[in-house]
Parts: sequence; structure tokens; C-alpha cells
Amino acid sequence: MEAPRPEPRAGAADRQEVGRVVAALARLRREARGGEAHALLTETAYAPAVRFPLFADEMRRAGLGADWATLLWEAAASLPTERLVAVAGALSAGGRAQDAEQILRQGVARPADEIGRAVLTLTAETRHREARALLDVCVRTCTPEDAARTAAPDPHRLVPLLLTAAQGVSDERHQDLLHALRVAGLAV
Repeated sequence: MEAPRPEPRAGAADRQEVGRVVAALARLRREARGGEAHALLTETAYAPAVRFPLFADEMRRAGLGADWATLLWEAAASLPTERLVAVAGALSAGGRAQDAEQILRQGVARPADEIGRAVLTLTAETRHREARALLDVCVRTCTPEDAARTAAPDPHRLVPLLLTAAQGVSDERHQDLLHALRVAGLAV
């Protein structure tokens, strides 16, 4: 049995940097400098995962809720899948489960083999919780055929994980995925 990985905690430097970015963003919005504000959000999408719950709180407090949604979208669109999952984990640990689910849902719009490779990387790093979260969103939001393609990088390892995730959704989703895996020649 794996030991749970401790969630990284935000430190004083993280809080200070989040405050600086949110203040700069608020100033850019007040000055109607939308292009620069968007560039700052794009850059901020690459911030350490532990800062995202802080950004959520600070941006909402500053009246920048729309910018928070944009930051989530930018992170989902640009971060490598493993980092995206880390951000979702930090949001979930920070009490922002809805934001975590949203960013994962946006992130599974990537190519199926990329999702599969990310799951393999996460499991190799014993980040099983994050791998399960990614697969859960994949089987919930993707068609069974798209979810099945996720197994292509390593069917022997990924098919059982996908089927377990699908079983957690419903018997019907499990059967649909199993059929799609068989049609794709990926059932093991």
C-alpha cells in the first residue's frame, strides 16, 4: 500500500507573490490595459500548483472572478497534463473541488494518448490519486471510444485502470467502455 503523498503547503513567499500578481492584475484592469492583463494571466498559468487556491481566493476578493476563470482556462490549455493534474490536486486540497473538476474537464480535451501517457507517468511516480482523478474525468466526460483510446500507450497497464474508473461511474459506462476497448483492439 502506498503512503499518501503530503500535499505541499503554500508558504509566505507564495502568499506574497500571489498578492503581488493580483494587485498588478487589478491595476491593469482599472487602467483598461486588457492585453497586458491577459499576458499576466497567461504567465501566471505556469505558477506552482500550490498557489492556485490562493489565486482563487485573492482574485475573487479583488473582484476578478472573470480573470480567475480565464486563469483556469489558460492553465488547462497550456500546462502539461501532469502539471494540470497537480493544479487540480492543489485546488481540491484547498477546498475548491468545483474548480479542480472544471480544470480537469477542460484538460481532457487533449489527445487521448497524451492523457494515457500522463496517467502512466503519474502512476510511475506513485501519484495514484491524481491518476485516478484524471481517469475519472476522462471516463465521465469523453465518449467511450475516446476514453478507450487513452489506453493505447500501454493497454496492459491502462485498461484495468480505465475499467475501474468506468465502474465507479456506472455499470452502463463500464460496459460501454469495455465494448469500445474491444472494438479498438485494446482489451487485455
